[in-house]
Amino acid sequence: MPRLLALTGSPSAVSRTALVADLILDRFADAGYETRHLAVRDLPAADLLAARTGQPEIREALAAVAAADGIIVATPVYKAAYTGLLKSFLDLLPQTGLAGKTVLPLATGGSLAHVLALDYALRPVLTALGARHVTSGRFLLDSTVSRGPSGALLEPAAAVQLDQAVTEFAATLPPVGRPAGSAAARVLSSAP
Repeated sequence: MPRLLALTGSPSAVSRTALVADLILDRFADAGYETRHLAVRDLPAADLLAARTGQPEIREALAAVAAADGIIVATPVYKAAYTGLLKSFLDLLPQTGLAGKTVLPLATGGSLAHVLALDYALRPVLTALGARHVTSGRFLLDSTVSRGPSGALLEPAAAVQLDQAVTEFAATLPPVGRPAGSAAARVLSSAP
């Protein structure tokens, strides 16, 4: 069974970024993928900042990245870049830590002025880590994402944009016991 990991770099416990990542993971889980959400904020800060890769929680997080077939790297954008929290974790990965993996970059932010952070800040790092394929990704305005009773609620235009990004990502992942190309249809059929 293909494995997907959402790696979120928000320091907030009520993160819109994490809500969107969970929405995507739910769709893939419904389509038969094994999914996991790794919130970097939950890792021990002292071990993360000191790069203590031998510590159990850090070692387990790095193993989750290594085991994943596809990774959603999601971050809020602060000061035109992805979070320092996410950067701290990405710095722990070996130089080829994303080799053979498809990566969906996802960012949320308060202004369209930050939309280029995906291409000019995050994408180069993901590529440098050896990702097989970094999909187009998506930037969503914070104002288009809200918390509903069962998770993320997206404004219609944002939902369409996210669906396009998820379709591209799904098309590059290993299928779940079905012919290639059917993953995107199954994932999107779960869309709200």
